[in-house]
Amino acid sequence: MTSDLQIPRSVRISKYLSKHLRHQPERLGLELLPGGWVEVDSLLAAASKNGFEISLFELQQVIATNDKQRFAFNDSGDLIRANQGHSIDVDLQLLVQTPPDLLYHGTHLQAVTAILATGLQKMSRHHVHLTTDLTMALKVGGRRGKGTIFAVDAISMVTNGSNFYCTDNDVWLVDAVPPQYLVRLGS
Repeated sequence: MTSDLQIPRSVRISKYLSKHLRHQPERLGLELLPGGWVEVDSLLAAASKNGFEISLFELQQVIATNDKQRFAFNDSGDLIRANQGHSIDVDLQLLVQTPPDLLYHGTHLQAVTAILATGLQKMSRHHVHLTTDLTMALKVGGRRGKGTIFAVDAISMVTNGSNFYCTDNDVWLVDAVPPQYLVRLGS
């Protein structure tokens, strides 16, 4: 088992931000503003009070270098939010957009049978996450061992009434993907 001290500081900060900006802001006494935003000063003070000191510089570095761009600052830099992946009720104030014709979803092999039967479901999150990037989909799918990728016929879904949203970090969100819009790539 890996101790916290063996995990790079930037990863520990990113996980801490995910936990508190996506799932448990109340644990730090934070309340998400419209759009899922939190004041940066409030976040840093709350983290410090919780015994997890984060400097503004560290926060800026984690946001700038996070490979999935999970978090974003507003234009003035005084607010921060998680771009997607919330398990709590939050309106990210995203607008309906027309997606590319084809999107991708990476998942672990153990989920394939269920996905083929019922499609992609949001589970405990607010949306199903999709990408235009095959490499990213494979990376996401391989987080828990060997992964696989599903192609999503997004244009047919739009034609049949589905709404798609795109986050600041180019993750496409949709409520669900029924199985008839899915094709598993590879074996």
